[in-house]
Amino acid sequence: MSNDLHRADGNAAATATATIPPTRGRILRWASWDWGSAAFNAVTTTFVYTVWLTSTAFIGDHTLVDQRNADKAAGLTSSPAIDQVEAILAQHSSWLGLGLSLAGLVVALLAPVLGHRSDESGNRRRNLGITTFGTVICMIAMWFVQPDPDWLFFGIALIAVGNIFFELASAEYNALLPGVSSPKDVGRVSGIGWGMGYIGGIVLLAIVLVGFINPEVGWFGVGDENGTRYRAVALLAALWFAVFALPTLLQRDGLPEPARASGTHTSFFGVYRELGRTIARLWRSARSTLVFLIASAVYRDGLAGVFTFGGVLAAGTFGFSSSEVIVFAIAANVVSGIATMLLGMVEDRVGPRVLITVSLIGMIAAALLTLLTSGGGKTFFWIFGMLMCVFVGPVQSASRSFLTSITPAGRHGEIFGLYATTGRAVSFLAPAAFSVTVALLGAQIWGILGIAAVLLVGLVLFTRVHVAR
Repeated sequence: MSNDLHRADGNAAATATATIPPTRGRILRWASWDWGSAAFNAVTTTFVYTVWLTSTAFIGDHTLVDQRNADKAAGLTSSPAIDQVEAILAQHSSWLGLGLSLAGLVVALLAPVLGHRSDESGNRRRNLGITTFGTVICMIAMWFVQPDPDWLFFGIALIAVGNIFFELASAEYNALLPGVSSPKDVGRVSGIGWGMGYIGGIVLLAIVLVGFINPEVGWFGVGDENGTRYRAVALLAALWFAVFALPTLLQRDGLPEPARASGTHTSFFGVYRELGRTIARLWRSARSTLVFLIASAVYRDGLAGVFTFGGVLAAGTFGFSSSEVIVFAIAANVVSGIATMLLGMVEDRVGPRVLITVSLIGMIAAALLTLLTSGGGKTFFWIFGMLMCVFVGPVQSASRSFLTSITPAGRHGEIFGLYATTGRAVSFLAPAAFSVTVALLGAQIWGILGIAAVLLVGLVLFTRVHVAR
């Protein structure tokens, strides 16, 4: 990006956000959505519901599953029953990955349209409400999924459609950041939001563990019959998200929105023509912004892979039980939340670029150490898994604030829509890298190498981003 353009964009953003000084109340009302969103991205899609969908509960032949469990209890690592069950579970995981990939394609198509319409109409909070409501409805519908192979595709479809709504909502929510921060504290405010998301995940995961997963008979009498405990968690997560999204959605005066463009209404395909012009404009005069969108898309997919496959690796390779996976998830959220808030303040001093670079290097190193020490069992997975969690939140937060700082005033919805689009456009990278390395090298643990490779490619691309200080 040229220095003059970057300064002009920064000054425009400063003017827009300085008109209403950020206050603690406005920041907390904005960050309440982050707190609630953990119900979907931590509980539903990462550590609880998708783990259940890809478990033996959805294998119809219970005799085969019992034989596999008996063989494992006898110390066997391979047997006809073990091999057959593992092949079925791998197939289910592949179907889940395919569903999420298709959802990513839909998000890539819709995110720029919704972002452009929000900038144009000034109805960003309304659009955030619609997409949040869509996510919650999908989570409620998860109650009806039964632990039977015939219901597997319905469960995957709900995860995929819910992910579409959630990603579109996240783009709208991120675009509200300039209205609750100033150029001097955008890193701190963004870090507060991400940190509250992690803390919200901690609280909700603790409730899920104590009330539903760990006890033989959980709250409200839920148990293992028909997967009731997992279906009940989906309802709890839906309620959690709906309640904590309300402060963000209902606050009108404290969350400024873009001014409505008088007499302007771009058609659906017109948005894509405008998107093409935007990309061409970025290529000519702000190329580093375009490079950042591409680089961040790659390494953000690597981050998503860490969470998507973290629970799978913990259970499948390191032998974690369902309760142990949730305990690990709680600890991961504690570490990530604290690190994100603390390093958010550091970011305002050193800049998001330094923080992103250091964090990506730290994550790659931690991933490789996890692979090299995999023979050490659960202990080393805990150590290096927690080390990765130190860096994952700061990368996400700093990326959001970095993009905010280089986006012209009045175009945050469009650019964050493009941010979502580029992210979803490469959402196949981490799943593909994980699957390919597992298939080529013959063990699930090697999937870590694929994820580390995606992070490394993102880091290399990020070094090509050059902006004025």
